[in-house]
Amino acid sequence: MTKLPQKYISRKEEITLQFMDQVNLHLDNILQGKADTMYEIKDIAAIMCIHPVHLSTTIKLQTGNSPCFYFENRIMEESRKLLKDSTMPIAGIAALLTFDPSNFTKFFKRFEGCTPSQYRTQLSLGVQD
Repeated sequence: MTKLPQKYISRKEEITLQFMDQVNLHLDNILQGKADTMYEIKDIAAIMCIHPVHLSTTIKLQTGNSPCFYFENRIMEESRKLLKDSTMPIAGIAALLTFDPSNFTKFFKRFEGCTPSQYRTQLSLGVQD
């Protein structure tokens, strides 16, 4: 197997870090109401001025996971935080995160194993942290 030159290795790290920064910035903008449309990976690649396939391949090589893995994990992290505020309706959280309520429930359940309302109930019973 051919060893990659150092400049390619450091570029992979740079692309990965830039991607993570863009994901964080975009989700912060969503939560602050500065953006109302959730980006896709191709949108972040365009901001970074690289091809989406190159972005995906680079992040997969660098981390072992796809870009979607990090994007979806960050959305779940924010979802969990928002669900801790029992005064905010789940439909409002879904809208804030640019989901319709049904798709938010499906998305959340796929990652958490329970619906947002079940998660909130578990929180109130002290089952979750």
